[in-house]
Amino acid sequence: MSLDLHFILILLLRMAIAAAFVVSASIITERSGPVIGALVATLPISAGPSYVFLAIDHDAAFIAQGALASLPVNAATIVLGLTYVVLAQRNNLLVSVGSAVAVWIVLASIIRLFDWSLTAGLAVNLVAFGICIPLLAKYRHAKMPLVTRRWYDIPFRASLVATLVAIVVSTSGWVGPRVSGVIALYPIVFTSIMVILHPRIGGPPTAAVLANSAWGLLGFGMAIAVMHVAVVWFGSAIGLCLALATCIVWNLTLWAIGRRAKHRMRHAP
Repeated sequence: MSLDLHFILILLLRMAIAAAFVVSASIITERSGPVIGALVATLPISAGPSYVFLAIDHDAAFIAQGALASLPVNAATIVLGLTYVVLAQRNNLLVSVGSAVAVWIVLASIIRLFDWSLTAGLAVNLVAFGICIPLLAKYRHAKMPLVTRRWYDIPFRASLVATLVAIVVSTSGWVGPRVSGVIALYPIVFTSIMVILHPRIGGPPTAAVLANSAWGLLGFGMAIAVMHVAVVWFGSAIGLCLALATCIVWNLTLWAIGRRAKHRMRHAP
């Protein structure tokens, strides 16, 4: 088998694994209801497979440096979310999604120009989320119409993630860890939510979904920071596992807080 054919087959296998992960997560989300579904949906569905395959191809130093680039990109994603949420109240899909994605691309292009430290990345996230979460709060509640899944929903999401994995894996060797870390954090999940739900249920309800994802995205940023530190100290495998554990614990904590708040409201005099 030629080297090129071997690379293509391995790449297709990795794309298929990533796509299968997304399909499984989507099915669990739809069948488990909104509470557990939200926990699954805010896990690193797109970035996770990308980083796993990067870890297979590169050493721990590459992954650690990529995580430093990914951390400020997480801040760019919450700005994308805020841009869409505000515009979606009165604008169509093209304007809302196009503007949000354009904002992310501009911010990501600026981010890749700099060498980021862990402190700087955390500071950018602190500022971005400190501004965006209060602004998103008033958009969190909207009447949610019944959503019926169409046949192309899951294949669309799977193809987006598979494409992202293909780009990250095939270009990482020559673009380096900084650009790979930026590309790996492209918000596939947010994009698919916007594109699929906006024309079906309207802008405000779709915006409410993204607005409620802000706290989960903050936890994802923490997981990236944990990954960087853990990869440096313990290697890629342990670092990736600890990052995933951080996301899970954070989401479970959010779920417990939300459940406790509903319980208090239900039993309030």
